[in-house]
Amino acid sequence: MTATVALTVAVDAPVERTWAAATDWARQGEWMLGTTVTGDGAGVGGELAAFTGLGRVGFLDTMVITVWDPPRYCEVEHTGAVVRGTGVFAVRPLGGGRSAFDWREELELPLGALGRLGWPLVRPLFVAGVRRSLDRFATWAAGYEPGG
Repeated sequence: MTATVALTVAVDAPVERTWAAATDWARQGEWMLGTTVTGDGAGVGGELAAFTGLGRVGFLDTMVITVWDPPRYCEVEHTGAVVRGTGVFAVRPLGGGRSAFDWREELELPLGALGRLGWPLVRPLFVAGVRRSLDRFATWAAGYEPGG
């Protein structure tokens, strides 16, 4: 079974700045709750590893970039033991120097029947966490400076 989550946030920054902020993997932890990202994700075949958790308790989400179309679109294949499926983000112009940041996950639920039964309970927490992170991203990206 596949679980889909799609969210959008408006960013008070042009497409190019929003893209640059979104692809500054080393700094993703400044806006994504409980996550640290490493890797060379700068094109198709680039690999990323995101650890999400508190301290040493959490999980590693490994990814390979499968589509790379800066400054508009990135697609990854989640290849980890826990997180599998497709992740997408897209940046669209809204006019007036603003942009929309679209986040979409199509995840294969782990643990078979247990995963399918548990997803309705986990989904609201997952969505709330991503929503909070995207709200933080919008504020962070509006003032983003590379290497800041």
